[in-house]
Amino acid sequence: MANGLRNIVKSLLVLIALGVLAACTTGFESDRGNIPLPSLTKARLGQMGSSEGAPMLVRIFKSESDLEVWKQVEATGKFELFRTYKICAWSGDLGPKFKEGDRQAPEGFYDVTPGLMNPRSSYFLSFNLGFPNKFDRAYGRTGTNIMVHGDCTSSGCYAMTDEQIAEIYALARETFKGGSKSFQVQVYPFRMTGENLAAYSDSEHMEFWRDIKVGYDHFELTKQRPTWDVCDGRYGVNRAGGCGASTLSAEMRAAYGKMQVADAAAFKVAMANKAQSKLDAEAEAQRKIEAAQAADERKAAINQTTSKVTGWFGGLFGGGG
Repeated sequence: MANGLRNIVKSLLVLIALGVLAACTTGFESDRGNIPLPSLTKARLGQMGSSEGAPMLVRIFKSESDLEVWKQVEATGKFELFRTYKICAWSGDLGPKFKEGDRQAPEGFYDVTPGLMNPRSSYFLSFNLGFPNKFDRAYGRTGTNIMVHGDCTSSGCYAMTDEQIAEIYALARETFKGGSKSFQVQVYPFRMTGENLAAYSDSEHMEFWRDIKVGYDHFELTKQRPTWDVCDGRYGVNRAGGCGASTLSAEMRAAYGKMQVADAAAFKVAMANKAQSKLDAEAEAQRKIEAAQAADERKAAINQTTSKVTGWFGGLFGGGG
């Protein structure tokens, strides 16, 4: 009787445990790469005039810790911002990646193909950026397995939460199902405005940043994916054969010229403000030094006066012999 009761209790405990496990799973643990897009995500895509299978583009901004997903709108053929995700963690500093093991997250332009998707990642889900690209290889830069992944921890990659990477991965998967052979990932140190360039004007990476800014400006202006190649050790953006003539229309070239003029003016103003701030900071530091010196002098004068008065009283009352 006692054994029978124990067996019944054990069976109940097993059933309870199975129920708990079932409540804590999604049914896709062994097939995370096929987690479907949420219905709200599909609805949002439809509202913006896009679709699950439409082309996709990703932009990453290190300083702001932003990852943007853009989807192409059917009516215009242009990309529209779908969602901005906060990057959980990225490693290293602002600037490109140079070599394997430097724990630096790269910057530049990368193309993610279906073969770079990793549905069995140890970081929940991930896709490989394809570093080093043609430009990186031209400079002998090395590195492997540079990913955008889940698990919210990074050592040279861009880490998202598991929930975020699940949606981003699914969006990329559906893009490939829609016929896209790749999607572009643009990685920048910050939003490439004149003000931000001025803020980091002392950086050793400024020449490289001005180089990739051409691709940034193209996308800002056209909302179209820029093409690129390597030209004389630089990114040749929207040029025939890398170093050839611009592939932009005359209208787009004129618009780009206006953008450059506006950016140059913003950069000049920001640099002037930066210089003035530096002068103000130096003046404030000097004021503090002078105030401290004056306080020391006053203290020394008070001590000297106190010493004289103490000596006079000592003499008056026969102190000090």
